[in-house]
Amino acid sequence: MPFLDLDTNIPQQDIPGDFAEKLCSAAASILGKPKERVNVIVRRGASLLIGGSSAPCVQLIISSIGVVGTAEQNKEHSSKFFEFLTKELRLTPDRILLRFQPLEPWQIGKNGTVMTYL
Repeated sequence: MPFLDLDTNIPQQDIPGDFAEKLCSAAASILGKPKERVNVIVRRGASLLIGGSSAPCVQLIISSIGVVGTAEQNKEHSSKFFEFLTKELRLTPDRILLRFQPLEPWQIGKNGTVMTYL
């Protein structure tokens, strides 16, 4: 059950209306998870600096159980997320930051319990 939290200082009108859906599909493909399990938040127009600069930028946090726990996994994922974000948002790679957070099943609640018991 991946969670993607994207913050960007790109103004609302400069991001395609279907961007969240595209990010969801891309994440499902990249992480090898069913699209129905991917959760996406896109926060546009945030006050965001990368490297001390307020030039257009994105910070993406990718949290998931089992697929973001090693350097090898995240190196592969990183390449694909960068490819998607540079294409869709017309950013250069130096204006994108990714943060991978591995989760344990007991850290996610669903249907009145935690994923450990589902």
